This record gives sequence, structure tokens and C-alpha cells, in this order.
Amino acid sequence: MPLDPQAEAHLAGVAGLGLPAIEQVSPEAARAAAEAATPDLYGPAEPVTSVADTEVAGVPVRVYDPEPDAGLPLVVWMHGGGWVVGSRATCDGPCRAMANRTRARVLSVEYRRAPEHRFPAALDDCWAVARWALEQGRPVAVGGDSAGGNLAAVVALRARAAGLLPALQVLVYPVIDHDFGTPSYARNALGYGLTAAAMRWYWDHYLGSAPGHHPEASPLRAESLAGLAPALMVVCEYDPLRDEGVAY
Repeated sequence: MPLDPQAEAHLAGVAGLGLPAIEQVSPEAARAAAEAATPDLYGPAEPVTSVADTEVAGVPVRVYDPEPDAGLPLVVWMHGGGWVVGSRATCDGPCRAMANRTRARVLSVEYRRAPEHRFPAALDDCWAVARWALEQGRPVAVGGDSAGGNLAAVVALRARAAGLLPALQVLVYPVIDHDFGTPSYARNALGYGLTAAAMRWYWDHYLGSAPGHHPEASPLRAESLAGLAPALMVVCEYDPLRDEGVAY
């Protein structure tokens, strides 16, 4: 189907920011650009009852409460950014909206980023927070966008192994497999925001010498996906990651 006018306008707006291609800059420069672009990308932040930066299981998190916490369900959210860029600041707007619309307490995880901290450091941080949440006796959803969706999917695998089943996975255009040969990679390599070259850059920084086929890097390659938490999958037609999300 044709590109949605809203998506087309968004892509034009991003292009108008004049950001360099991600693979042409350092991780530090990419992070600074993402932080600077956040207000233009997301607009004014919604008010919520409370927002607080704290730590859970030794990992920094930002906690959003849509109302005074009295046993609210929990959402453990893992931001996107190719495991290299992004932060609890860049996903502040979406997390505020999520708290208000789900009426759940949202824990936005400030996991360690590559290349300073390669696979599985980010995953270990996300799992530490999710495990704590799952032990609180409340309904828990684990979710994330892009690389955050990758982390959430693998957290769901770890949770199954630990006998701690989340109520839901929310995987928004997730990175699910270390595979650049899918038809959606060929069709959407350029022109739609995320590029094939950018994904190679992200994967290289994240994995280092680790194998991309490891199931904790590519959850599509897990021996079995049976018995996992039910998943809400969001994929985009004009996206290199589309086919792996559909396959998952």
C-alpha cells in the first residue's frame, strides 16, 4: 500500500533535521544528535501524576505513575536506538503516554549501551529489572521498540526459563534476527528512516565478536518459542525489520 501521509510527513521532518547518517558518526555524536532531536520528534510531553529517576536491582530506571501507586500493573520498557543510542530521556514522551493510556506504572530501563558495554550487558540490565518486576506479584508487561523490542523478546525467553511468565510482550518493530538477507532489507534499505547500513553499524557495535546467531541476540533462532508470554507485535511495511518481525 502507499506510504501513509503521516509517515511520509514524519520522514520528511526527520530529513529536515539534517542529521548525518548514523554509520558516518561516532556513537557519542549519534547519541548527542538523538538527544537533541527528541523535542522535535515527539513534541510536548504529557503530564503524568509522578515521574522519578531511581534504581531497580542496581539498574537506573525512570518510573512513571499515572496515579498514586496502589498495586498498579507494571510495564518494563526498553528503549530503542540500536543498543548504542537512545536513553530514558529520548523515550520520555512515549513512556508518559503509555502510563496515561494503560493506567500502569511504567519502568523505563536505562540499560548499558554498546560499544562500551557489548552483548549481553544491555540484556542483563533489562532482565534484572524485569525479574524484580515479575517478583512483585503484579501483572507485568515487557516491551520495547526496535532494539528495545529485541531486548524485551529475549527477556521473555529468560522469564520462561525462570518460571516467571509476563502477562504480555509488546514488541514494536523489533530487531528479531541477525539476518540482512530478507526481502524487506532489500526493499527498504534506503529512504524510510532506518537503513540497512545503519543496522549493520548497530549490530557490529552491539555484538563485537559475539555470534549474531546466538538466540539471546536473535530470539527468532531460539530452540522453541512455545510457552512464552502472549505478544503484541507491531511491524511497519516500509522497514528493513518487517520480515523478521512477521516471522517471529
